[in-house]
Amino acid sequence: MALSLKKEKKDNTALISVSGEVDVSNAQELSDILDEALAEKPTVIDVDLSQVPYIDSTGIGILVKSAHIAADQDCAFTVSSPQTNVLRVLTLLGVGSEFNLND
Repeated sequence: MALSLKKEKKDNTALISVSGEVDVSNAQELSDILDEALAEKPTVIDVDLSQVPYIDSTGIGILVKSAHIAADQDCAFTVSSPQTNVLRVLTLLGVGSEFNLND
């Protein structure tokens, strides 16, 4: 399943919609769009994972890195609507609190 990314800005919130599997072969695309969003200095970044059935450690690492950068910029970083498989991995790895998970 090909990765599809979309970035929207509403007021001072960056909305990132992710669709498809996130793995080592395409994780750089996710990193790039998150870096773009962070460069715009929003007050909130919301990453919608409702259309992501699978994310590997590379993708999770990118989310964690972006969450830390966002925190340094006083920007709230939220991951919304992860599918059950993705939520399970985030919870098992103990990184759910990094993302202000919103399911």
